[in-house]
Amino acid sequence: MRVLALSFAAVLLATPAAFADSRTFIVANQADGYGIDQCLAKGERCGAPMARAYCQQRAFSDASAYRRVEPDDITGAVPAVTGGQCSGAACADYVAITCQR
Repeated sequence: MRVLALSFAAVLLATPAAFADSRTFIVANQADGYGIDQCLAKGERCGAPMARAYCQQRAFSDASAYRRVEPDDITGAVPAVTGGQCSGAACADYVAITCQR
């Protein structure tokens, strides 16, 4: 019994913090002329400070990932383009930012 308890404790200590609190936010990525939108959408290093600031504004400590999301990947949340014209939210690019505590 003691060996089983020690084995279980060893596994828990060796396991990385996979149980950390994390949440993914989907953000409309409107071009603002500063280029940060492209950094976030392409997952480039220059987007890291913006993603981190976004997470910290929401009481998370850091951004573990950020990337562009296709509107088709967001189930029912993005209005469909009708008549070949896009306007408003239908034209926006979207970014997924994963924050963790």
